[in-house]
Amino acid sequence: MNIDTGVRNLAVLVAIGMLAGLAAIFFWVPTDDFQGVAQRLFYIHVPSAWVAYLAFAVVLVGSIAHLKTGSRRWDLLADSSAEVGVVFTGITLVTGMMWGRPVWGAYWQWEPRLTSTFVLFVVYLGYVVFRRMGDPGRTGRIAAVIGIVGFVNVPLVHFSVRWWRGLHPSGVVNPASEANLPWQMLVTMLFMLGVFTLLYALFLTLRVRLGRLEDRLLLLEGR
Repeated sequence: MNIDTGVRNLAVLVAIGMLAGLAAIFFWVPTDDFQGVAQRLFYIHVPSAWVAYLAFAVVLVGSIAHLKTGSRRWDLLADSSAEVGVVFTGITLVTGMMWGRPVWGAYWQWEPRLTSTFVLFVVYLGYVVFRRMGDPGRTGRIAAVIGIVGFVNVPLVHFSVRWWRGLHPSGVVNPASEANLPWQMLVTMLFMLGVFTLLYALFLTLRVRLGRLEDRLLLLEGR
């Protein structure tokens, strides 16, 4: 199976999974008694946050490997994953704001989870912008340092609901908690986590391939 076939098959799998997940979200899972219809954003919001964590973890690994080896392959992986991570962090913020309006009465609250997520978004958006300010050879090593330091904010985002008192709900998948999700909600959420992980893999693959083409073009132009 060649690369094009693999990418095509992955895209089809993601499309089927997304359609099945959306059908479950709108027609299968029960409506939350307290949050109402707004709770259905949960199945997009949480997987998007997970993908953002995953993407920035890949940035961390790629950045460390690039500093150690100087390989453009690792640099391109980190750069590509950062772009995808910024997109999914943006989706996380937007869906969180859409959920917050009916539940909190406001689109935005400067509480720990939202604020730290916004900082995470700004840091990696800055990373992406910095990468576009020059050729990879000049910006790669500095960007790698930014990618490594920026990852410090990921655990701050994740554990903010435990470390500081805020409005954001704490984790709902907790065997010791009585606030666990109904099984239909849990199954749908885990299914969407899988679909969004495959979507990340698809986007990352396409972005890396685009980056390689850009590198070839620069080489042909003698830059």
